[in-house]
Amino acid sequence: QVQLVESGGGLVMTGGSLRLSCTASGNIAMVYDMAWYRQLAGKQRDLVATITRDHVTTYGDGMKDRFTIDRHNGENTINLFCNHLEPEDTAIYFCHGRITTLTPVNTTDYWGQGTQVTVVS
Repeated sequence: QVQLVESGGGLVMTGGSLRLSCTASGNIAMVYDMAWYRQLAGKQRDLVATITRDHVTTYGDGMKDRFTIDRHNGENTINLFCNHLEPEDTAIYFCHGRITTLTPVNTTDYWGQGTQVTVVS
């Protein structure tokens, strides 16, 4: 069994910052690409940023200016640094990982439960 657990969400004032973290654990042989997505109320889930094992990053439309993703391979952890937050950033932020399990050997996509970020003015 594989778990992705997010942390770091919460309530923040407009212009404030948060750091979100996600750690993958369990029956893991290898963690490949990891990513952050977010889902605004009543909307589809959108990409915030992805990062490969080699730390190559990509960002969703309009995300690069205020969001930064990084990764610690040894800990199977990624972070999302969220800066200059605005009320429009209020959403549930989800961690995603493409992971190969030890037994059975299988590669598939896993999601965390999400962490709520609320930005108030």
